Amino acid sequence: MLLTAKILLTLSSLGYSLIPVAFDSNKTHWFNPSWTPHARFHCVWQVMSYVYMGILALFLIWTAGEDTRQLWIAAILSVCAYGGFWTAVLFRPVYEGHLVDKVNGVPPFMIKIFGKKRACDANVTLFTTAVLILFSATTFLALGSVAMANHGTSATQIEKVSK
Repeated sequence: MLLTAKILLTLSSLGYSLIPVAFDSNKTHWFNPSWTPHARFHCVWQVMSYVYMGILALFLIWTAGEDTRQLWIAAILSVCAYGGFWTAVLFRPVYEGHLVDKVNGVPPFMIKIFGKKRACDANVTLFTTAVLILFSATTFLALGSVAMANHGTSATQIEKVSK
């Protein structure tokens, strides 16, 4: 259970750290000429902060052994990153924000749902998926923590018995 939680937490951490670098270090964000230089500065700062948080999370995940406390800290880092995104989405009317810029913005991708093509925002789709992965990770982490507490044994021993 803990190995599954670690793998899912790794994917969750990469979702808020590696993916934004790939999507934002181009003309849609960092080098967008329609943004003010100070706005671009804040974007680079935010993305790189998430990269360093992700590195910390990966360190916590893969050095944890069977210590679930480190895994919970990594999960909380993901909650903070994704919580910031969803807060920005919800408060768009307050600060007059948009999910996509009209000039050089990340284009939506098209998906067929019930035979009809629909435009999906890349960020909302990606971060919805990432939150579901995070939820799955914390479910496995909680189950592993409870099993260890109830059996007074290590996660490795529990996984061997359950197979």
